[in-house]
Amino acid sequence: MTIRHRRNLSIFVIATFAFAAIVLFSSAGRFGNSALAQAAPTPTPAPAVAEFDQKAAVAKLKEQIKGKENDLAPTVFKNIQTPILKSMPAGRLLAVMEFGYSRALGVNCTHCHVPEKWESEDKPQKQITRDMVAMSATINGELLKNIKNLKDTNPVVNCTTCHRGQIIPATNLPPPPKAE
Repeated sequence: MTIRHRRNLSIFVIATFAFAAIVLFSSAGRFGNSALAQAAPTPTPAPAVAEFDQKAAVAKLKEQIKGKENDLAPTVFKNIQTPILKSMPAGRLLAVMEFGYSRALGVNCTHCHVPEKWESEDKPQKQITRDMVAMSATINGELLKNIKNLKDTNPVVNCTTCHRGQIIPATNLPPPPKAE
């Protein structure tokens, strides 16, 4: 396969994943405005739920793993499936979740997790995140290294590359700089 074909394939794969992510994350918002959703009877309001306190939740988890911070995450936490997270110490996993995933998507833990049931698979966002991590690993491990003439010797994409602090990947570009 020629370099040009590999480059085109890489661009196609990245574009396909980005499009799929946009469709997945934006379809939930469109349903709420559909005729079907409007025709449904008005539900009885649920009792008020206390607002999630991420700082307190992370502090509680840190307290629970005290003394095991350097143990591998799967030996401390349940249901760790992503290879990169399996190889990381438990203390670092909490930091990656809090400062990596949460900030990259502009969300808190409850976007993917059920508080106090962190291993739960009740939210589809958890599997979407796993799939996105696998996509990034493919891009970083297989595709980027085949792009010639990049100025960076070790180019990397991560959640922030596309999401920029938003749940839906940022698709609006800022206006081009004015010519002087």
